[in-house]
Amino acid sequence: MTATDTHRPDPDPAVVADLAPTGTLRASINLGNPVLAQGTPAAPTGITVDLAREFGARLGVPVELLCFDAARKSYEAMATGRADLCFLAVDPAREAEVAFTAPYVLIEGVYVVPRDSPLRTPQDVDAPGVRIGVKAGSAYDLHLGRALRHATVVRGAEGVDTFAAEGLEAGAGIRQPLTAYAAAHPEVRLVEERFMEIRQAVGTTLGRAPETVAFLRATVEELKANGFVRDALRRAGQDPELVAPPAV
Repeated sequence: MTATDTHRPDPDPAVVADLAPTGTLRASINLGNPVLAQGTPAAPTGITVDLAREFGARLGVPVELLCFDAARKSYEAMATGRADLCFLAVDPAREAEVAFTAPYVLIEGVYVVPRDSPLRTPQDVDAPGVRIGVKAGSAYDLHLGRALRHATVVRGAEGVDTFAAEGLEAGAGIRQPLTAYAAAHPEVRLVEERFMEIRQAVGTTLGRAPETVAFLRATVEELKANGFVRDALRRAGQDPELVAPPAV
């Protein structure tokens, strides 16, 4: 049974007014993360689209999907008031502006390297002279900017494209698309061990009422528990085992 099959209580008018002040729930969708969203700006699909529509249904308001090609643009839309909800990775730099739920999906950040590279582990990659291509403003860009001690981050529109175009020693990204990239490019290979866990969550601005944030957090936990998140991942052709565990 999914969330859409269960009885929903009437929405709290105060939460509706707070979270959808225009009368429409505006959700920013990051099409740059193929695990979370697929399709085109005109016809997006994926788990974040399903979640946005479910929140709208529970609030009893229409949903407007604002699609972007990068997480930083999706974040900026919400931070500047153009969107009411975002679907982003939890990160300390973002938590200064965003009230997050617990994660609904866990994905992994990994590296791709030239096939003959001596780099075999994430620890090997963090070495002097190693340059890592990353997607500017991504969760792994923010993480690596803090965590790396010796390697250098090289930012671009897509980390793997920057890695290939500039002949870098490594490229960083999400496991699923980098696995596909490595399979299609025999001259490179994946560093199998992850360098980070990426906790994908629902977010809104810190200025929302406590009741609004509580509504978002409780709904995410319900949708994980009742199979909605798992079913949405499966419909999108993604691994249903990516569902995050219940919040502690």
